[in-house]
Amino acid sequence: MRAGDDGKLTAADRAKLNRQQNRLSNQIYQDKHNANTAHYGKGEIGQRRENQQDRIAQGIRSGQLTPREASNLENKEQGVNREVKGMRQANGGKLTNADRKAVNQQQNKLSTQIYNKKHNAQKGY
Repeated sequence: MRAGDDGKLTAADRAKLNRQQNRLSNQIYQDKHNANTAHYGKGEIGQRRENQQDRIAQGIRSGQLTPREASNLENKEQGVNREVKGMRQANGGKLTNADRKAVNQQQNKLSTQIYNKKHNAQKGY
């Protein structure tokens, strides 16, 4: 948007960005507070999921993440969550040690992506 207006945001651009951020903020709120989150559990996997949601939300508030970057990260988080759900369904509601290890690796990868997106944005990359 800035590239098209000599580095400035027009009032219409600011309004559009504000709407996008509000929608994303509402999605994050709904994800964190809807009744379906209970199946992620209170264990390590559930706590990491919550922490990563908080990191994405903080990145939006601080301006370190654009709405598009936050949306992409949220989509990746949802993919991990769907995989966890499938693993639990396949094993009677429990995660095996191998499942936990696989999920932990995926969460590590996503955590690194969140960090990189937040910190590279500050450097102008």
